[in-house]
Amino acid sequence: MDYQDTLSYLYNSAPMFQQVGSSAYKEGLENTIALDNHFGHPHHSFRCIHVAGTNGKGSCSHTLAAILQEAGYRVGLYTSPHLIDFRERIRINGEPVPEEYVIRFVEKERSFFEPLHPSFFELTTAMAFRYFADEKVDVAIIEVGLGGRLDCTNIIRPDLCIITNISFDHVQFLGNTLAKIAGEKAGIIKSGIPVVIGETTPETRPVFLNKAQEVGAPIYFAEENDREDYPGIECELKGIYQKKNTRTVLTALPLLKEIGYHLDEQSVRSGFAHVTELTGLMGRWQKLQDTPTLICDTGHNVGGITYIVEQLKQQSYHQLHIIVGMVNDKDIRGVLALLPKEAIYYFTKASVKRALPEEELAKLAATEGLQGACYPDVPAAVRAAQEKSLPEDFIFVGGSSFIVADLLANRDALNLH
Repeated sequence: MDYQDTLSYLYNSAPMFQQVGSSAYKEGLENTIALDNHFGHPHHSFRCIHVAGTNGKGSCSHTLAAILQEAGYRVGLYTSPHLIDFRERIRINGEPVPEEYVIRFVEKERSFFEPLHPSFFELTTAMAFRYFADEKVDVAIIEVGLGGRLDCTNIIRPDLCIITNISFDHVQFLGNTLAKIAGEKAGIIKSGIPVVIGETTPETRPVFLNKAQEVGAPIYFAEENDREDYPGIECELKGIYQKKNTRTVLTALPLLKEIGYHLDEQSVRSGFAHVTELTGLMGRWQKLQDTPTLICDTGHNVGGITYIVEQLKQQSYHQLHIIVGMVNDKDIRGVLALLPKEAIYYFTKASVKRALPEEELAKLAATEGLQGACYPDVPAAVRAAQEKSLPEDFIFVGGSSFIVADLLANRDALNLH
């Protein structure tokens, strides 16, 4: 098998949540434990930091990885979903896992895992842990896939846990109240291991406090952190929601130092200032064009879109153009209700099975007073917006990670850099 054959095999034999949604979700840790036993508990051979939350966990994970890299550590980074290439999920010091490793792992191990019928994420997690152990990383930043309590990353015993925030997402698995969702995310809190909570609500705060008290975990709330350890720190990630992510990371750093991590001020400042270059992070208020301005962002639920809309209000432009697509298991009406009515809309769909057809999205949008035309794919929508925009206009592309993925995959054809 070559790399593309291997990916096709992985996607088809272990359905990927980002493609098919809920049918790819497997509750429980039986497969994870079986895989972990088979591979010899690889996560025992490196230190870990565990990051959960509805929004912001990707940005926090990448920022921590960047800081630790700059401090001289060999850093594994496991995140999801990927935007363009599967290998983005598993990195060491910013470098994606080699294609050869992915091919060899599947060829060598398929006779073991095929009878298990693991989910795509279970298999990918096992691959990541084995790769990090094989490559002797010092520490790995492990981002939770979905929830926390039953997520297959939850077999690790980390040095530190971080829960960024709680918003409504994946309610069909995690519950339909913020307290229920917080209960699932709080499942990563473990005895004696400090936990940083990035952001709370009156519903979620007691859930975290109770869980931490129950298991005996020191708990720290970033909202209460008014220390100015790094005055004037320059952050490369420019979304206004990044202020909360920054405070979360800055709350975590003194705890890591107490545990014995060596993090000097220069490493911290450099990590924040060069996250994308150091880790390969994409799609966070990412600018791809200047005239007209074109920005994309992977925010895709009510919590994420709230910040994006606030940031759009702060931009200066002649006309706002919004290219939007969503997947069918999100709170579509909730997101559409937040979007600015004065924008010109380009309704489209991503190249995944879960994508909501653009005509359906346009109909739902019309009930919220949003007007525009339909386009069959992201490149067509972007070309239309580019043609209709003046140099002083502003084009925003988002609504789903998969819309951003399709945009980035076609950036050369669209002359975006």
